[in-house]
Amino acid sequence: VHPNVSQGCQGGCATCSDYNGCLSCKPRLFFVLERIGMKQIGVCLSSCPSGYYGTRYPDINKCAKCKADCDTCFTRNFCTKCKSGFYLYSGKCLEKCPDGLEANNHTMECTNIVHCEASEWSPWSPCTKKGKTCGFKRGTEVRVREIVQHPSAKGNPCPATSESRKCIVQRKRCQKEGKGKKNREEKRKKSNKDESKETRQESKGRAARRQNREQRENNNKTQAKKRKAPNKEQDLAPVDTAH
Repeated sequence: VHPNVSQGCQGGCATCSDYNGCLSCKPRLFFVLERIGMKQIGVCLSSCPSGYYGTRYPDINKCAKCKADCDTCFTRNFCTKCKSGFYLYSGKCLEKCPDGLEANNHTMECTNIVHCEASEWSPWSPCTKKGKTCGFKRGTEVRVREIVQHPSAKGNPCPATSESRKCIVQRKRCQKEGKGKKNREEKRKKSNKDESKETRQESKGRAARRQNREQRENNNKTQAKKRKAPNKEQDLAPVDTAH
């Protein structure tokens, strides 16, 4: 072993020196050079830091630097996240997205353009005028539809979601509100009257049943007294002692 090389290293180093840090790493760890001022120090890590990608060789595992416009990468030619001001597309970092794609400033990726989509029209509504369906001959009917897919920034805008047209119907008179209210009031009074009548009839029926029950009880008491009367007279008759 070289005099400047030590095997009693810490931090995952297999061999190291006081000046250059790690010279080799323990199995499965990645060797990477970190710049401190004007010199570089070797360190051993379990995974490569941001801006580097790992490559494994039979004798050593190394961390290599991604391209300048790439923040994280899988290999040198395949980026997974771009630096600020660039958009990711198929593993590459671009300043401008290709034709047919648009830049997504939230994910910083080039994505497909999404156009607006609307559902089918609903059936036409009944012919109305000022919210009423009576008292007119010419009115308006309406139909609507819903947006099922909102567009992206460069997508086609959404169409109108409602449509109206003139309509002609056979005129019919509207029922006056006062008359309708009067009819409802009369129905309510009649209903209350019928309920009161039924209540009175029920009360009379209960009273009649109670009176009949009391009459039967009185009759039963009278008959019981009559049955006891002859026996009492027999007990009071004089006894013949002549014999």
